[in-house]
Amino acid sequence: MDRSVLHVDMNNFYASVECLYRPELRHLPVAVGGDPEQRHGIVLAKNQMAKRFGVQTGEALWQARQKCPKIVFVPPNFDRYLRFSRMARDIYCQYTDQIEPFGIDEAWLDVTGSTGLYGSGEAIANKIRNQIKAELGVTVSVGVSWNKIFAKLGSDIKKPDAVTVISKENYTQVAWSLPASDLLYVGRQTGKKLHRHYIDTIGELAQMDLVWLRERMGKWGEILWTFANGYDITPVAKCGEESFIKSIGNSQTTIRDLENEEEVKMLVYVLSESVAARMREHGFKARTVAISVRDTELIGYGKQGKTKQPTLLVTDIAKTAMELFRQLYPWKHSIRSVGIKATDFMLDSAPVQLDIFADNKRADKEEKIERAVDILRQRFGPYSIQRGVVLQDTKLTGFAPKTDHIIHPVSYF
Repeated sequence: MDRSVLHVDMNNFYASVECLYRPELRHLPVAVGGDPEQRHGIVLAKNQMAKRFGVQTGEALWQARQKCPKIVFVPPNFDRYLRFSRMARDIYCQYTDQIEPFGIDEAWLDVTGSTGLYGSGEAIANKIRNQIKAELGVTVSVGVSWNKIFAKLGSDIKKPDAVTVISKENYTQVAWSLPASDLLYVGRQTGKKLHRHYIDTIGELAQMDLVWLRERMGKWGEILWTFANGYDITPVAKCGEESFIKSIGNSQTTIRDLENEEEVKMLVYVLSESVAARMREHGFKARTVAISVRDTELIGYGKQGKTKQPTLLVTDIAKTAMELFRQLYPWKHSIRSVGIKATDFMLDSAPVQLDIFADNKRADKEEKIERAVDILRQRFGPYSIQRGVVLQDTKLTGFAPKTDHIIHPVSYF
């Protein structure tokens, strides 16, 4: 018996949720992003009207404004999005216990065992689509297939509020004519590499000689060939086996260019405060910290490294980030933006192998202090208590990134 796998993608998720709370925006072009007045932020999501003007996720707010002068920018509210994501998962749980999140707004569902109760995979997909629209007020697109890759591809084919079936009978007609870049994990660089070998569609990739492809692209070429042919047999994880958060990060385009390490340090501490606070909210400790930098020539630099111990402390995150920065950045130009990300999570309640050379009492004391600071900021606002390092230049550090943070999805692998 073939599996029946769904991929549910909540359409224009952040923007759709914001329009629910602000119905006067429903007929206007809307994008969720940062603060356009302070020269920072990117488009995190946009509604269908903004999409018609060519506004793209990930571009700077000023670029979106050039394309669509009447666009309305709304600051993100991630607590609200997490709430809707959990409510959607509650609906999925009515049909199966095999639910694997792929970010905050996407999930795979294996409904093979439920077809006897609720009908075919397509029938279940339509039930879920209609139920989410009726109960949550947002729309979803659902792909239906016998494997996760084609189910994901199906949810991308027709948006919004649609169901697309890719079966063993029609996949060569539906999937193989699509650009290779539509396949999961074929990004810009991989797409260019495939194009150099005259591979532009999923069908051309599927029909390539596997040995030839492996010689030119290694193991990754074999994986993509497997995806294109529908040979993926990866199971859908059971509900609760994975978190939908892979990493938590913040970035900031500064009100003025950064000229020295001390200014970078101030920004790193502001961003680390936000990242650490969000980790504590979700009950995580991080084992890896990453820093990204963009200079005034818009050239990007990035590096990540392990922390000495799993941590949720601001000082540990910031110090690791600054060590990485010193190794990373050559100071050829001034700096325009900085980003901090924590990843490689473990639960903060999980046992940890202590380092006999570490000051574990200091870490316990700092954690209690930082949790107390969280309570104070929740009650009296983000500026009620601040570190001395960020008070050296309050114009530079006078922003609260915690409400503008980024949640990164769990990797397919």
